[in-house]
Amino acid sequence: MTASAEIPASNLRWLKGYYALRALFSALWVALAFTIGKAQPALAAGLVIAYPAWDCLANYADAKRSGGLRANPPQMLNMIVSAVVTLAVAAALFHGFHAVIAVIGLWATLSGVLQLSVALRRRARAGAQWPMILSGAQSALAGAVFVKRAADASTHLGIADIAPYAAFGAVYFAISAAMLFFRRR
Repeated sequence: MTASAEIPASNLRWLKGYYALRALFSALWVALAFTIGKAQPALAAGLVIAYPAWDCLANYADAKRSGGLRANPPQMLNMIVSAVVTLAVAAALFHGFHAVIAVIGLWATLSGVLQLSVALRRRARAGAQWPMILSGAQSALAGAVFVKRAADASTHLGIADIAPYAAFGAVYFAISAAMLFFRRR
């Protein structure tokens, strides 16, 4: 499929469902982070490990459905980065939440740039990518803020500091899913 070729209707349906699932997962993650994650450190640890792990699986599924990993180098790299970050977050938990936020910040920056790249590549074929473009750019900026905040040892950091980042992701995925839904009506 060339960059200018239209995505088949079945793939657009899949993409719409994929975006909706990403939005739902992120919204659920945010709800858990703000409720039990804030109250239960062990569950917060599980949630911060689960977030990049989910991103890894989601990028894998999207790349496989969109022509394979070789045809989608930004998604393949995002999948690898998210897998490494999952392990790095688990290790950072032993050093405190400042270390976790620093790792999440580096990941958010890199994965944002990669998401932006995927959205730009997909824009002409699928449409409904401006929210993904904004999300990628905002993720990269948010990552830099995370890294800066993690460097300030006087700040108290916890899972609630990551939740707004995930909430914006949920909104952007939901908007893209809705745009694809209404575009096909």
